[in-house]
Amino acid sequence: MAKGKSSEDSGLSEAQIAVHWKEEGYVYPSAQFIAQANMTDPAIFERFSLDNFPECFKEYADLLSWYDYWHTTLDTSDAPCWKWFVGGKINASYNCIDRHLKKHKNKAAIHFVPEPEDEAPAVITYQELYVRVNEFAALLRDFAKLKKGDRVTLHMPMTPELPVTMLACARLGIIHSEVFGGFSGQSCADRIVDSGSHVLITIDSYYRNGKLIDHKVNADIAVKTAQEKGQKVDKVLVWQRYPGQYHSKSEPVKGRDFIVNDVLKKYRDARVEPVKMPAEDPLFLMYTSGTTGKPKGCQHSTGGYLAYVAGTSKYVQDIHPEDVYWCMADIGWITGHSYIVYGPLALAASSVIYEGVPTYPDAGRPWRIAERLDVNIFHTAPTTIRMLRKAGPDEPQKYNYHFKHMTTVGEPIEPEVWRWYHKVVGKGEAIIVDTWWQTETGGFLCSTLPALQPMKPGSAGPAVPGIHPVIYDDERKELGAGAGKAGNICIRNPWPGAFQTIWGDRDRYVSTYYARYCKNKKSKDWRDWPYLTGDGALLAEDGYYRILGRLDDVINVAGHRLGTKELESAALTVPEIAEAAVVPVVDDLKGRVPDIYVSLKPGVKSGNDAQAKVTKAIEQEIGKIARPKNVYVVPDMPKTRSGKIMRRVLAAISNTLDIGDVMTLANPDVVEEIRVLVQGKKKVATKKGPEDIARFGDDG
Repeated sequence: MAKGKSSEDSGLSEAQIAVHWKEEGYVYPSAQFIAQANMTDPAIFERFSLDNFPECFKEYADLLSWYDYWHTTLDTSDAPCWKWFVGGKINASYNCIDRHLKKHKNKAAIHFVPEPEDEAPAVITYQELYVRVNEFAALLRDFAKLKKGDRVTLHMPMTPELPVTMLACARLGIIHSEVFGGFSGQSCADRIVDSGSHVLITIDSYYRNGKLIDHKVNADIAVKTAQEKGQKVDKVLVWQRYPGQYHSKSEPVKGRDFIVNDVLKKYRDARVEPVKMPAEDPLFLMYTSGTTGKPKGCQHSTGGYLAYVAGTSKYVQDIHPEDVYWCMADIGWITGHSYIVYGPLALAASSVIYEGVPTYPDAGRPWRIAERLDVNIFHTAPTTIRMLRKAGPDEPQKYNYHFKHMTTVGEPIEPEVWRWYHKVVGKGEAIIVDTWWQTETGGFLCSTLPALQPMKPGSAGPAVPGIHPVIYDDERKELGAGAGKAGNICIRNPWPGAFQTIWGDRDRYVSTYYARYCKNKKSKDWRDWPYLTGDGALLAEDGYYRILGRLDDVINVAGHRLGTKELESAALTVPEIAEAAVVPVVDDLKGRVPDIYVSLKPGVKSGNDAQAKVTKAIEQEIGKIARPKNVYVVPDMPKTRSGKIMRRVLAAISNTLDIGDVMTLANPDVVEEIRVLVQGKKKVATKKGPEDIARFGDDG
């Protein structure tokens, strides 16, 4: 994106986006919710003010058990690679398991729900988790010869063996790098090479959409590709989906591949003393997704990260030990690390892990699970909410469950979808926290504190305690509350959950996240190093932030910079529309114009009626400047395995660009259907296009 240049037509700098969204009204939490909430003291905001920074974060760190207390809360000597709780010694595995045994050993730590409905949910108590983690830690130490500081790559789906593996690594100080199970063997290899892993941990198979998927075959590709790139994998440890049964056409390679369930027999009842980890030592690497460029290995610390996810789980998620909490994310993403495994388990919660697809075998599945397990906290992404709204808009009303609290995470949620989530899924009872954060940030940055601040559809809310955002334009001018313009949202101050660096690439870390608004590159004062998120945002007069998505996802129409989320939100006000995706199209006159792809709710007939309504809604909500070039009604959106719409693919179709490899998508066949709809049956010769379109909406 061009920087430091103003548009003559609009008077906006490149960092500013014209905003036409109207502010929604407040929705207040119930007295019943407030009465049981973990945080009802408004003085928390004063305690976490900049005047009390950085010592305020002691409040989060004190939720944990420490071997040794720290002597320095925040060390800025290697700015902007911040070190938190320096001198402190801690172990994440101990904090998530051992310390709960005295009171909670017979309590459910994990409810595992297999995708096949004829397989009953399995309960893993804190005592059972303790046994499994210790035995596997002994295997890692004595059989795999792994030790503190080694990296190990995990390529695993949503089964209990994944958190067991993570917590066993944490027990020994081994740095784990989990690769989302839906990623290819090649993607796994890239992460093996970058992290320098010599051990790969995987599983033979898992369920997806009613099929038992052969997963071990990806390990063979990963090891072969990594070897070609210079990184040798010595051991591949293979869990079995069904212990004692092997479900893969890939035969174990002698001397390299080992079935975990067989080897574990040698370590029955083994106990491993947790390693006392310096707080600033790495806990894990989480690679950012994306199909362009080298993946970035975000390095997260042990003490700071664990303190931050424990604090935000308690006060933003309102998790109590008595709660049954279900985050529907995948552990392969940062949401799963922070808010399925480390945050909830640090608080002795019961965390639900569901293996499969939310709509399998039908759209009632999530609500049957919630009813059976008596889930009372529900956490998912707008992508999934829209999918469930499309597949079964009335399904939640058929089931007897009651959520006290619901989270939305991962991208902005449109007000229309928010209202369905609140009224239908939450039955008008649950409060919603609309959280904004990133892989790099470790935990929430913006959200309402549920008992203290009212909800506002479409707005993430104010910053969470201890986070102090600022919105800048390209000239470093601050865009204040009520300015009516959006810009780059940055964070003024460090916080414990933030990643420490990009693994093996400090220069990229500094240039990507800190260089743009740095006031003095030689400074060791945190005030000189605002963190650049790369997201666009608007600050309303009431101090609530509306996040507009990535600044890359902006269309410059005749000098008017339009946020795609706003256009998609306008389209979703049309009752017939279930999903909407906006992409830029080259236009000889205006430079870029939007194309809109929409899918319809079940039972709605396709036709010009829906297309005309979408166009009218956009003109009414935003103005004629935002009028789409085309509105395409498609049978489904091309989606990743995690359910994100691949806007890059749609942009390529609209601009007759090379679509690229789509076989790793959840529904690759729909791509050709959409191409024929847009381009006709005859394949149009593809061409290369502007970089902003070729890379647009790269959702990974």
